[in-house]
Amino acid sequence: MGLDDKIENAAEKLGGKGKEAAGDATDDQSLKAEGQTDQSKADLKQAGEKVKDAFKK
Repeated sequence: MGLDDKIENAAEKLGGKGKEAAGDATDDQSLKAEGQTDQSKADLKQAGEKVKDAFKK
């Protein structure tokens, strides 16, 4: 996995955590769900990158 991908995925996950926290603080379920979705996407991308790395070896 390239460093750029790691940074991008970490930033997306962190942004998702921020959205989720903001949704909790403002009782905005839509924003909270969007934050959880962003985190899930980042996790899936990271898993995909690990699979690609495994096949490169």
